[in-house]
Amino acid sequence: MTDHRAQITELDDGIFAIDTEYARPLQDASHLIIEGGRAAFVDTGTNDSVPLLNDALWQQDLDAEDVDFVFLTHIHLDHAGGAGLLMQSLPNARCVVHPRGALHMADPARLIAGTEAVYGVEKTREMYGDIRPIDQERLVIAGDEQWFDLNGRKMQTLYTEGHALHHYCLNDPVSRGVFTGDSFGVSYRETDTAAGAFIFPTSTPTHFDPDAAHVSVDRIMACRPKQLYLTHYSRVRDLERLARDMHTGIDAYREMALANKDADNLYAAILPRMSEYLKTGARDHGFKGDDETLHSILEIDIALNTQGLVSWLQRLKKQGM
Repeated sequence: MTDHRAQITELDDGIFAIDTEYARPLQDASHLIIEGGRAAFVDTGTNDSVPLLNDALWQQDLDAEDVDFVFLTHIHLDHAGGAGLLMQSLPNARCVVHPRGALHMADPARLIAGTEAVYGVEKTREMYGDIRPIDQERLVIAGDEQWFDLNGRKMQTLYTEGHALHHYCLNDPVSRGVFTGDSFGVSYRETDTAAGAFIFPTSTPTHFDPDAAHVSVDRIMACRPKQLYLTHYSRVRDLERLARDMHTGIDAYREMALANKDADNLYAAILPRMSEYLKTGARDHGFKGDDETLHSILEIDIALNTQGLVSWLQRLKKQGM
């Protein structure tokens, strides 16, 4: 229990969205799934989020012993940075991770180094703290199309590359929902309008691949979901429209990157175009807030998406394409 209450949104089917308070409110969610008194977390936020997740259990009259699984859709630190610390407080939980991510959760040194390459050493420590390893015997390697049983509730891990090579989604037939991590983009509740949710792809470095991203969207939709649970941020519906918007956005990112592939400074060339694309998209969708508010909502994604497109272009160049 913590003096600072977790902000929880109760959804349907035993699912709760917990604001991890990463970066800003309503930016990053962990989802708690409860089935007959047993529980699972999907993504964890950072070390600073762990007291909030434990408080969420307390708010739902659950104990740490009641958690059977921690599902990590992928190992980017806004999704998995707090997993090691959280696992230390959950004696019965197993951590389910993609095979490409398991080694990094057992020994996070390379994961930390990769994050430092993006943010710098000081900022990485400030944002993520001391990343704790997870004992290998508590790690479960998620197979593609593998089913997991949470007290009779069957959920399936599906590999979805495009955002990260170590990414899976969690299909939950009980809710007719899929926990998508970052494979179905980003949709912040502050940008909802009368037209519904505004959504856009996330090309965070370093594995963005537009072709694979298209495949991931289609694979999620093949589950025939009625709702999706995004880490950024929680439940969206009207999925046929959102899937079309995702495909359009992925193509736009590709075109944006290729149009600037010969620039001397790729980041400087792409950044203003990414900013214009996302802000114009939000305005066209009906967002009525002021420019400062819109920038504060999208600022992180503008920078990270730009970095991701730079990484993609650099990979293409190394491949001689």
